[in-house]
Amino acid sequence: MGKIRVLITDDHDIVRSGLKQLLNDQPDMEVIGEARDGREALDIAKFLHPDVVTLDLTMPNLDGLEAAALIREVNPRPQMVIFTMHAKSGSVRQVLASGALGYVLKASPMSDILKAIKAVHRGEYYLSSNLNSEVIHKYVTGRKANDPVNGYDFLTDREQQVFCFVAKGHSTDQIADVFCISIKTVEKHRSSIMRKLNIHDRFKLLKYAIKIGIVDPELWED
Repeated sequence: MGKIRVLITDDHDIVRSGLKQLLNDQPDMEVIGEARDGREALDIAKFLHPDVVTLDLTMPNLDGLEAAALIREVNPRPQMVIFTMHAKSGSVRQVLASGALGYVLKASPMSDILKAIKAVHRGEYYLSSNLNSEVIHKYVTGRKANDPVNGYDFLTDREQQVFCFVAKGHSTDQIADVFCISIKTVEKHRSSIMRKLNIHDRFKLLKYAIKIGIVDPELWED
């Protein structure tokens, strides 16, 4: 069986360097590429076809959540591990919703990141050893039958992606560039989102995103 091919992504050189050395020292892993931000990770993943991508949660251009969702869209092969300092359960739920299977804290033992890479490569969830495993259980079991349905559930997959970008303050031009679609198409999605949610300005969209747990106000202030 071949080695697990890993793309590591972090905007700090020292983190990438340390992680690269750790993974390359393993007999069953190899680092095939490095990225400084989510946008670079997305571009590299299109061509190198890694088995696993590690992503920091807060990065310039595209953050870890945005990058994870977009990578899965253009190349469903890689599994994602979020490697971050943020330990809030809300952040973990957002990460799992983005399609990533692993969540590892940088303060954890280094063995956690190795276990996470192996687990997600097998298609299994992995949560850092010093996080509450109930977070995964609650996410995997899904919404309770009597939970209210909110307007967000009526958005299409693309509209949900655009909604997150708009709520976080990305411009129409930036969103069009990320998704490789026209400005007119982005504006069409924005209009549809606002009509379905009955929300008509970005500040109210942000408040709504925070309310339903799509955006963590403390996290995105970093």
